[in-house]
Amino acid sequence: MAQVWIYAILSVLAISLISLIGVFTLYVRREKLEKFLIYSVSLSAGTLLGDAFIHLIPGAYENAKEPFMVSVYILLGIVIFFIMEKFLHWQHCHEAHCEEHPRQFSYVILAGDTLHNFIDGLIIAASYLVSIPVGIATTIAVIFHEIPQ
Repeated sequence: MAQVWIYAILSVLAISLISLIGVFTLYVRREKLEKFLIYSVSLSAGTLLGDAFIHLIPGAYENAKEPFMVSVYILLGIVIFFIMEKFLHWQHCHEAHCEEHPRQFSYVILAGDTLHNFIDGLIIAASYLVSIPVGIATTIAVIFHEIPQ
């Protein structure tokens, strides 16, 4: 069990250090960054979906007492986060200073990023509890997810 804790903590530390890559994007020209960003976001989404569909969801079905509830929880999570996203962007404006929709998104972004990183840590820890290879695969998926973020 101690080995699982060590792997999980090292994985979270590695991901935290890799997330600092964003600092280097300040030195890249905007045109190159936009060209690179479309591919990195696609890679990010693909690795997370691949890890979820190949490792995490089948493992949840195998270990569940009621596999039907796994499907319910997955669909419920998708619907809840879809509604939250639509609610938060309901008065979305594409201008930098919009008088019609005065909202401070910095607090929403900070709270969302905190929740996001906490859930990343939970997912990594839970995947290491399943097995070390699943934990490593999840860590790699989260690393590829963090780079475009």
